[in-house]
Amino acid sequence: MSWIELSLDTTNEAVDWVCTLLANAIAAEDLHISEYSDRSEKWKFTIKLYLPKDTQIYQRIEAIAAILQPLHRTGMTSELQTFVVSQKPLKIEHSPENSLIRRIGDRFVILSADSDYQPRTSQEIILHLQNSLAFGSGLHPATILSLQLIERHVKPKIHALDLGSGSGILSVALAKLGATVLAIDNDLIAVVATQDAVERNQVSSQVTVLEASLGSASQLGHWMGGDSIESVPEVAANGQFDLIVANIFARVHISLAAEFYKALHNTSVHSGILITAGYTSDREEDVTSAMSSAGFVQCDRAQIDEWVAIAYRVCH
Repeated sequence: MSWIELSLDTTNEAVDWVCTLLANAIAAEDLHISEYSDRSEKWKFTIKLYLPKDTQIYQRIEAIAAILQPLHRTGMTSELQTFVVSQKPLKIEHSPENSLIRRIGDRFVILSADSDYQPRTSQEIILHLQNSLAFGSGLHPATILSLQLIERHVKPKIHALDLGSGSGILSVALAKLGATVLAIDNDLIAVVATQDAVERNQVSSQVTVLEASLGSASQLGHWMGGDSIESVPEVAANGQFDLIVANIFARVHISLAAEFYKALHNTSVHSGILITAGYTSDREEDVTSAMSSAGFVQCDRAQIDEWVAIAYRVCH
């Protein structure tokens, strides 16, 4: 049998989105990630997809191209290239997406869905993700940083918002720390991935998953810069959340700074917490300035290479 190899290069920021968007379109063993071979300030990874050359091949290629088009349009991936190959390569056993166990912070352990790992201590918190490269989300620096700050700031019984829930890993982490969670995303594929993660980790009683945006975010269009989204419900910002985590692009953080402030519960004995991630240090000053103008003060920070995550507290 002949195979079709689809190949594209991605930025560091985009590789996580590609994995999530393709989670339901291609089997994990047919998606390969490697570091970009040439020196480049832009491209960091090369992703190759392998499809059997059958009667449905052209429809599948068109569907995958349509899924990835928003990322290409915004310059986060190269153009999709197509090649015919006689066989697909074996999966590289030590590639990042095949890491079976990933420990983050003091307590989180991220596993693939079929892992039979047994917790070493009662303090470990297990996060199972589907056997696709949505599982790669647990390895992305922005997600790791988000989990680190979540572990530090989440308390049981708080009401939390996961804005831009993506693969659902942060919603599951919030719930397993005892929070009641509203998980929202304006991309339907991400909503489906989040719901899968919530059910897989048996936290459905604590997490509500919606295709929605927060306040004026419904006017920003698709968060990846794609075609306008249609009729995405708006979650009003009226002080109902104790904590918000948003692992999403810097431009969205900046646009929503005032909405974040209005959405957080704030009293004389409680200050709402906002955890921001999904951007690099070159945008840190812009995000921090927007948050300061909205009424936030920085209270925590974490960094991996150029990626940063910052926690802000509502000023009294």
